[in-house]
Amino acid sequence: MPRLTVEGVGEFDVPEGKRLVLALEQDAGIDQLHACGGNARCTTCRVEFIAGEPSRMTVAERDVLSARGLTGIRLSCQIPCDHDMTVRALSRLAGSGRKDAGHEPAVNIEPPPVWVEK
Repeated sequence: MPRLTVEGVGEFDVPEGKRLVLALEQDAGIDQLHACGGNARCTTCRVEFIAGEPSRMTVAERDVLSARGLTGIRLSCQIPCDHDMTVRALSRLAGSGRKDAGHEPAVNIEPPPVWVEK
């Protein structure tokens, strides 16, 4: 099982392949935002990697980050937990002014992933 470490929160063993956005919510108990439902459209699920950043990303993640000029962050909805990683949760419901975190993301990465090297 991969180990997910969330800065300031703790360490959690998560099932192999689980979406990071779901691991943050369900395993770490983080109020992680995902306004678009985890479909790589809104960038509210962003995290910063402290260690273990994946070397690949989905085309959807690459394109939305590029279109918004965002660097140094990743979209937790587009990352499978397939190795140990340490993240800083950047987008949380608390203090956001939103009424809820967003629609529950699907179990599988959406849109269906096409992988590219980061």
